[in-house]
Amino acid sequence: MAIRFYSTKDEFGEFSNFARFAFTLDGREWPTSEHYFQAQKFVDEEYREKIRQTASPMIAARLGRSRKVPIRSDWEQIKVDIMRAAVRQKIAAHSDLIQLLLGTGDEELIEAAPRDSFWGCGKDGTGSNWLGRILMEVREELKLQVKGKLS
Repeated sequence: MAIRFYSTKDEFGEFSNFARFAFTLDGREWPTSEHYFQAQKFVDEEYREKIRQTASPMIAARLGRSRKVPIRSDWEQIKVDIMRAAVRQKIAAHSDLIQLLLGTGDEELIEAAPRDSFWGCGKDGTGSNWLGRILMEVREELKLQVKGKLS
């Protein structure tokens, strides 16, 4: 059985990039993984900082989707690695998230985002589900760390 997540208010909503779990990455504190991810689209340091300091992940997403400021030329090549770094740090910074993620066992994790077939499964469920895939990668890394500590 798969575990589906999307809204921060629902079960497993902690896995959403909008969930408020702050972490430090690149020498700065980020309120959510959405803030970090959206800010990394830009070279303009002032704009990145504006995104980092914005009040909500929804506003961070809106600012990140704006094309009034040009996005970095390598974005399509690095965006999955950027998300992987953000998710890894978010989980590592919170022991309750580590336990929640490990508690999912070997279940498939699916971001049930109806309008996102890259990070989520999309409306018809056939999307790439990159956020779910990254969470499962991080879960495997954590399992290996736990196993290493036990042996």
